Amino acid sequence: MEKLTYTFPATKTIEQPAHVGVVGSGDLEILVEPSNEKKTVVEIRTGITGFQDTWEKVIERFVSQNDISARIRINDFGATPGVVSIRLAQAVEVSSNGANHN
Repeated sequence: MEKLTYTFPATKTIEQPAHVGVVGSGDLEILVEPSNEKKTVVEIRTGITGFQDTWEKVIERFVSQNDISARIRINDFGATPGVVSIRLAQAVEVSSNGANHN
């Protein structure tokens, strides 16, 4: 199990937590919690090792498009970068609309 943590500055707050996805083959679970700190902290737990650079690029792209102060936890079970990006976008939408989806 590999644990990765990335921290980025942020300015916009979110109101509601979100939970999307499931920890299953080729998928991942994302939990988003609002934060009063002016930063986004992304914690990733994955069983697939050796993809730190790919994770960093995917998370950097997400943060550049979504300036939110939040703690984001990702529990990965082999999701591709495209699935990760879609789930992150879904989590932001859920935190804005208030309904959790899996």
